[in-house]
Amino acid sequence: MIDSMNLVILVTSLLVVVAVFTSLISFRVGAPLLLVFLFVGVAAGEDGIGGIAFDNAPLAYFIGSTALAMILFDSGFETPTRALRIAAAPALVLATFGVILTTGVIGAAAWFLLGVPWLVGLLFGAIVSSTDAAAVFFLLRVGGIHLRDRTRSTLEVESGSNDPMAVFLTISLVELIVMGGGDNIAFDLFQRFVFQIGLGGLLGLLGGLIIVQVINRVKLEPGLVPIVVLACALSLFGATSLIGGSGFLAVYVAGLYAGNSKIRMAVGIRRFQHVTTWLAQIGMFVTLGLLATPTEFADVLIPGILLALTLVFVARPVAIWLCLLFFNFSRNDTAFVSWVGLRGAVSILLAIVPMVEGVEQGQLLFNTAFIVVITSLLLQGWTIRPMAKWLGIIVPPRHGPVDRIDLELPGNANQEVVVYRVHPDSPVAGGQRIPRWARPSLVLRDGKSLRPQAAGRLQVDDRIYIITPPEHVSLLDQLFAGAAEGENDRDLFGDFSFAPTTLIGDLGRQYGFPVAVGDAELTVADILRRELSGDIEPADRVPYGPVELIVRRINDEHGVVEVGLAVEQIVHVKRRLPLFHSRTELLALWKRRKRARLRRKLRLKRAGSAGRKSPAKKQSDGDASPKSTDNPADPDPS
Repeated sequence: MIDSMNLVILVTSLLVVVAVFTSLISFRVGAPLLLVFLFVGVAAGEDGIGGIAFDNAPLAYFIGSTALAMILFDSGFETPTRALRIAAAPALVLATFGVILTTGVIGAAAWFLLGVPWLVGLLFGAIVSSTDAAAVFFLLRVGGIHLRDRTRSTLEVESGSNDPMAVFLTISLVELIVMGGGDNIAFDLFQRFVFQIGLGGLLGLLGGLIIVQVINRVKLEPGLVPIVVLACALSLFGATSLIGGSGFLAVYVAGLYAGNSKIRMAVGIRRFQHVTTWLAQIGMFVTLGLLATPTEFADVLIPGILLALTLVFVARPVAIWLCLLFFNFSRNDTAFVSWVGLRGAVSILLAIVPMVEGVEQGQLLFNTAFIVVITSLLLQGWTIRPMAKWLGIIVPPRHGPVDRIDLELPGNANQEVVVYRVHPDSPVAGGQRIPRWARPSLVLRDGKSLRPQAAGRLQVDDRIYIITPPEHVSLLDQLFAGAAEGENDRDLFGDFSFAPTTLIGDLGRQYGFPVAVGDAELTVADILRRELSGDIEPADRVPYGPVELIVRRINDEHGVVEVGLAVEQIVHVKRRLPLFHSRTELLALWKRRKRARLRRKLRLKRAGSAGRKSPAKKQSDGDASPKSTDNPADPDPS
């Protein structure tokens, strides 16, 4: 018995080590990290070189559910309020109606391709309906893809919040199949949805409040605080699930509340959760890989690939377009959101539920879901960055590289200690002073500790310790960061720069271009906000007569900080897709067609009026040139 336990510990730890080191492949070649971890599990399984026989579906579901709860809590904890403010509405629609639409389309395709009953087809649609938060976060954040805040936030919030909906649909449909369906399935699902999602959201908010109050009021050893937070989150997940609510939604909402509240030891909690989330991802992905039996995939390989292609090119695009139609995303942004719909561990985890509950087609659904996930990751995971470049939606970073370490003061002080290394291209290296609200406490230079007063002007590679409120850290990042990519590119940011409060009339007089009537007293920031509808990012360009106004820098509230001017307009050929029209474009198209129909009717009416002559006119014409209708040689008067 003891030898068996030691063997399990040895094998488990070796799998974790192998998964961690093989993740280097992902960083080097851009492969989705989930794909690497899954292949480690498959390679260690009974059909791989490891030969480990693992077919305990309930244990795999337990490990996966616990890991997913930890991942969702951390996803909520790391989602800032600003991201919620700009992306909550579209992400919520995608996480609910988007999942339902995807379920319906894939359900119909599964019914046709797999030959299963229509309720089982809908179950498969629900299994693969949600995107994978871990894969999306990794590819966007670690991949260094800079997108508009609204697009990035929508993708991240959607990927973190659509799992509860997929879990709800999967479990509900499994219960309906096991019980033999019902007379009113839609009404049953609606009742379950209101109860589970409503209860999960309410208890999640209450759980987040309790976590914050416990950590802030109870004096715990610093090393125990992150453990208590994680234990409370898992307790919330279990308790909510036991009374019939959505435990996954509860932990996500609790993470949102706690992460955006003033909580003691926030930096330490984040570091601990970063470690445990990586461990949870590795454990879940490797376990699901071990459960797979690749020799059984041959029978479902073709249907699985066809279903994956239907998901990528039909179901996801249709759902995304219909859900984002009323939020005025650009066509290219909508297309990119549609493409970043990677399926991952959640789909494989949900495919275990029919097997555990004894659904007749459970193994078929699991094998097919595995094929769909692998195809999605291979097709979409490797092409996210090229797709973003092809669509032309990558924006320049707001600031260059910054080397920062976060420390935390003990107690409940609303202060943090941040440590910066002075970058050679940072403004402070050029002599700019540190703001008065930032309190430098120590400078490390050439291995020596110096007081700020004795250190004098900061030098390159100095490390400086600053005490500051947390909300000011982003401002210090800009001060200590190096030059942003393309910052000195005249084609990208213009020939000249000036303050956003500069009047457009003054610029027109200085550079000799005409200013529209009524615009003379407007600032260049006013012009940019008017033309860009408030959705402002660096390098955005607005033509104004013969020149272009360019956004050089913005602040955290998307206010313009610096404006560039290009005296010669550059023709930018931006790829414009023939689909994914926004609501504004559809309304404009409808108005144009309506005006065209009216003009066509007017032309026909005028032509008819010209062809019809008044009786008096006809009579006068007849008197002037009488014709005999008895002569067949005469032409027809009509």
